Amino acid sequence: MAIHSTAVIHPSARLDPSVDVGPCAVIGQDTVIGPGCRIGPHCVIEYATLGRDNKLVASCFVGTPPQDLKYKGEPTRLVMGDNNTVREAVTLNRGTTATGETRIGSGCLFMTQSHVAHDCRVGNGVILANSTALAGHVEVGDYAIISGLVGVHQFARIGRLSMTGGGSMVGKDIIPFGMVQGDRATLRGLNFLGLRRAGFKPPTVRALREAYAELFLRGLRLEEAVAKLSAANPLPEVREILDFITSAKRGITRPAGDSSEKEEVEA
Repeated sequence: MAIHSTAVIHPSARLDPSVDVGPCAVIGQDTVIGPGCRIGPHCVIEYATLGRDNKLVASCFVGTPPQDLKYKGEPTRLVMGDNNTVREAVTLNRGTTATGETRIGSGCLFMTQSHVAHDCRVGNGVILANSTALAGHVEVGDYAIISGLVGVHQFARIGRLSMTGGGSMVGKDIIPFGMVQGDRATLRGLNFLGLRRAGFKPPTVRALREAYAELFLRGLRLEEAVAKLSAANPLPEVREILDFITSAKRGITRPAGDSSEKEEVEA
């Protein structure tokens, strides 16, 4: 274990012998850090469990208190998997009593000044670009990419393998494999580049394209399109979108000019 002489380690913290800790880092109370982790200078970690081979570059804050006025210091945590990279000035807050923890998967990249608020659930392989902020209770599916300067409303869900364009303000759920952009964010199509990179076969991509057209481009009310597609015994990837839509509580991000949502509200 290489711990710089200026680092401060709380007596309750448990660090694997292979962990490196840089100058002026603070490892606070009830912290567990797994093998191969690298903690850069001026990082602060507390009430957190980190898996193996995570890299905290410098001046980031992991497991610090939630920015929630209802939080009164109750014992909550942040739990992180393996092989994550946390860049400078990132803030990853621990949970509140609502769920008890903020949870982050493995293989994620949190670019400079990105923020994950209390009680979020971030999957594997997620990228948060510079100055992107997730409000409390946001759920982000595996391999989603959220570009820079994006704001995501509390309790929103970001679907698996979706792409959110830079500067977007996300107020509603984003379907798996979707691509959104704008303030407020609107659905711009499917993330075909992401699908190809993930190894999706052409028949699956064609099925997703057809499902997208049925859901958003042919003038059906969303609930009618979901019922029609569900009755056709869809592929698992299409079923994933349908299940995501039917479980939405904040509503679904849709293409610009889509009138079906207004019709559903008025019905």
